[in-house]
Amino acid sequence: MAAREAGGVVLGKAADKLFSLSGLFAVYKPKGPTSAGVLNILKEKLLAEAGVQTNGNKRNQVLKIGHGGTLDSAAAGVLVVGIGKGTKMLKTMLAGSKKYTAIGLLGKATDTLDATGKVTEEKPYDQITKGDLENVLQKFTGDIMQVPPLYSALKKDGERLSTLMKRGEAVEAKPARPVRVYSLSLQQFQPPLFTLDVECGGGFYVRSLVSDIGKELSTCATMQELTRTKHGPFTLEEHALYEDKWTIDEIARSLEHCKSLLPGEPSHKKLKTEHPGETAVSCEDK
Repeated sequence: MAAREAGGVVLGKAADKLFSLSGLFAVYKPKGPTSAGVLNILKEKLLAEAGVQTNGNKRNQVLKIGHGGTLDSAAAGVLVVGIGKGTKMLKTMLAGSKKYTAIGLLGKATDTLDATGKVTEEKPYDQITKGDLENVLQKFTGDIMQVPPLYSALKKDGERLSTLMKRGEAVEAKPARPVRVYSLSLQQFQPPLFTLDVECGGGFYVRSLVSDIGKELSTCATMQELTRTKHGPFTLEEHALYEDKWTIDEIARSLEHCKSLLPGEPSHKKLKTEHPGETAVSCEDK
């Protein structure tokens, strides 16, 4: 077999294997970097292992790789990655349900609705019981309307709302839009902290949920931590590769393992999901 070329450079066996990889797999995104930042680290590690030299923007022409369903910098968990022809399947990932574990803090509100923002309001929360919180959750289950946060990846005139906010520009709240919550349960209640498990459809903001729960309880609340435990058929426990496994061989094994989660024919447009009625929502998550 003739050696493969990329950008006019003859590649070795490791690079040949890297550029033959195709499909979907999942990585663990830690708290801190952006989803795009995690993808860049992954890309750099793979290209370095393959011995492929990159120059600035040419890197993007060398290796086709992308992610589906953005996680905020402050969030952690499953990030689905497409490589090779798998990049064309990423849009379908927005149609799959997602599961999260979120820790909320009663009595404080921030401008970003999470722990990274400035405190904008403080209210008493001593009167709230576990029963109060459990009763309120029923109102946020099923098909509901939700106002997205101002600090978000949603765009206005081509720019992210979060970018405009950081520049100090006035940003109007986006109108409430329909979202779907398949299940919502209280896992722990240790005031002022509470832990929720959420399964939702595309376009849902857990930050907004926590804030809305606080308002419904006549106090305020902000999200302290968020972990995505499942995205479509990919789970944190079984499928997400941690950074020490970001190697060509490990990803090849993962792609093979994850094939069973996907339709057998590449021509299929949709991924298997336990909620086949859900349609894709074109927006960022969390």
